[in-house]
Amino acid sequence: MFTRLLIGLDGSPSADAALEQAIVLGDRFKATLVVGHVAERARDAEGGAAMLERAAGRVRGAGLHAEVVLREGDPDTELATLAKETDAVLVGRRGIHTQGAELGPTAASLIKIAERCVIVCGGRPSPMNACAIAYDGGETAHRALDFAARFASILQSTIHIIYATSDRAAGVQVVGQAEAVLSLQGVAFVTHIEAGTPGEVVARVVGRTTCDALFAGAHVTRGRTSKVTVSHAEQILRLTDIPVVVQP
Repeated sequence: MFTRLLIGLDGSPSADAALEQAIVLGDRFKATLVVGHVAERARDAEGGAAMLERAAGRVRGAGLHAEVVLREGDPDTELATLAKETDAVLVGRRGIHTQGAELGPTAASLIKIAERCVIVCGGRPSPMNACAIAYDGGETAHRALDFAARFASILQSTIHIIYATSDRAAGVQVVGQAEAVLSLQGVAFVTHIEAGTPGEVVARVVGRTTCDALFAGAHVTRGRTSKVTVSHAEQILRLTDIPVVVQP
């Protein structure tokens, strides 16, 4: 499922956590880890190269194959381009140990523009054994469901389907689509339909279950000005501290 994973590094603790999460996934799938850094200024490239070599040494020390990529330019654009040659890009998120945690600008931008899934990691590595999906019946949610089903089938784990709505009858119809997909694929599931915002509902369900990995669609919308916005995914990311696999 994962053969090449890109990790965006910038020297921050959250990026280091993303590297550790990538090692966990890389070991499970025997994937090559591509450690990448984008220097916004040429004078920062030397320090970036040293950081990447240390990261590559950590990866090789874990028994995995490492590749090193150093670029100059805009971090989110360059990482999105590099991600096209991999299965997923892993990044950290800042403020995860404080109330009101938020995405860094690079992670938020990658969710909007990357053509591969973006795994926004938590503060510490997760085994990613128990999967949940934030499902709303949308196009990206369908893709996230398919991805989660493949992941869960490999692990032989149960998927928790989470849908936020105050109209339970309507919610039953929406999640019925997801239940049908998982049933056809032979993946076990548990459904949670609860009132509240998507972020609040997901946080509640994750908090009372053993879920340690969450899948979600990017939930992007484009207005008349072609500006891309992200709503549910960012809200969910701010209220959880587990890896969130965001599907474009």
